Amino acid sequence: MLTEKVRAIVVDDERYAREELVYLLTEQLHVDVVAEASSGEEAIVQAVQHEPDVLFLDVSMGKMGGIETAEAIQALKNPPQIVFATAYAQYAVDAFRVQATDYLLKPYNIEEVTRAISKVKSKMTPVESKRALHKLAIENEGEIKYISISTILYAFREEQATMIVTSQATYEVKMSLKQLEERLEAYPFFRIHKSYLVNLNEVTKLTPWFNGAFQLEVTGRSEQLPVSRNYVKQLKERLAL
Repeated sequence: MLTEKVRAIVVDDERYAREELVYLLTEQLHVDVVAEASSGEEAIVQAVQHEPDVLFLDVSMGKMGGIETAEAIQALKNPPQIVFATAYAQYAVDAFRVQATDYLLKPYNIEEVTRAISKVKSKMTPVESKRALHKLAIENEGEIKYISISTILYAFREEQATMIVTSQATYEVKMSLKQLEERLEAYPFFRIHKSYLVNLNEVTKLTPWFNGAFQLEVTGRSEQLPVSRNYVKQLKERLAL
C-alpha cells in the first residue's frame, strides 16, 4: 500500500526564507513540495493548478498579505489547509481566525515543522475519498476545467508545455509531465518515454520499431507513440503480454 504524500506549496516573498522552509519540508518523509510562490496572487494560481494539501503561507507580504490570501484560498472548491509562517507572533490570533491548521515562527526549526506536518496529516481526507470523483482540475484559457481521468488517453511534453490528450479534446497544462505523473499515480498510467505518459487501459497496439524500441497506439487515435526500449519490458508486464 502506497503511503499518501502531503502535497505542499511554500509561499513567501523573501527568497531565502522560502528556500529554508522548502529544505526543511523536503527533509520530512512523505512530503512533496509541488510548487513555490513569491506573492499571494501567485499562490492562488498555484493552488488552483496543483491542488495541494497545504499552503505554508507567509503572513507579511507585499500587495496581497497572507491573511487576505488565505481568505481567497478558502473560497476554492477544495481548499488546502493553511499553515502560517511569520516572524511576528502577534499575527497568531488573525491566523487562527481564518482556521489555520498551525502557525510557524521564523526562524524555523525542524521540530516545529515536523509538528505542523503531523497536524496537517491528521486532518487530511483519506486518499481513497479524495480520489473518489476521479477528476483532474486543470487551468485552461483562464477557466478551471474538471476532466474525467478515465477519458485521458495519453499526455506528452512539447517544448515548454505539457499536453493532455483525452477522447474529446487536447489540453495544454502548466504542470510538468513528472508532476502530472505524480497526480495520476493511483491510476493505470505508465511512462513509456521521457516525454510520454499513457493510460494503460487505452492501449490497443504495440508494434516493434527499431533497435529494441516499440511504437504504441491508443483507442480512437491513429498516431503512434514512441516506447523507449528501457520501458518495453515493464510495459509488457503491466499489459500482461
